[in-house]
Amino acid sequence: MIGKGVGVLTLTNITKSWGQGDARQQVLRGIDFKLAAGQSCALTGESGSGKSTLLHLAAGLDDAESGTIILDGQDVTALNDAGRAALRRTTVGVIFQQFNLIPSLNVAANIAFQARLANRADPAWADALARRLGLSEHLRKYPEQLSGGQQQRVAIGRTLAARPKLILADEPTGNLDEDTGTRVLDLMLELVRETGTTLLMVTHSGRLADLLDRRAHLERGRITP
Repeated sequence: MIGKGVGVLTLTNITKSWGQGDARQQVLRGIDFKLAAGQSCALTGESGSGKSTLLHLAAGLDDAESGTIILDGQDVTALNDAGRAALRRTTVGVIFQQFNLIPSLNVAANIAFQARLANRADPAWADALARRLGLSEHLRKYPEQLSGGQQQRVAIGRTLAARPKLILADEPTGNLDEDTGTRVLDLMLELVRETGTTLLMVTHSGRLADLLDRRAHLERGRITP
């Protein structure tokens, strides 16, 4: 187990551009960033500043042009697609704004899905998560039968059920109204802190960012404290 304060995610001199030729635009300009075990950090910045791009690079969902990304001691930038997929199964969990639940699976199966892929199926832990997230009465329902807030809680439960060391969350409450979003985020932060999971969360909201341990601001392709 990683001790508190040890680096779980380290980005060094990360660059990334989009487009070709004259339309080419550099989005990330030498990003240096470190996140310690057990920390929660809000990544803020204007629309188009590269927040989601940075998150996707950290998750191995896209390639950096240069630099290194060390996640739990592994160089993500040196892994092939299979290695990155394995890392996402066992070490990092990603929570998207769109929920990304599997429509053909009920709530119980959706929560268990990621843990099964990681060979960490634990029915007792899944039941505890469902209870804490207020989903115990909805386990046999399907995503289309749930409200947006309930669907996002299922997505959070699915991620935590696999016991990842790092959670990358991209505007996880962006599709929810303010009150529902705050309640969902409060639940997620409570569970993250209790389990010692590290969290990097993209958000446009300064109010939500203040709920996390620290904030990193992305501006002109660089991170400011």
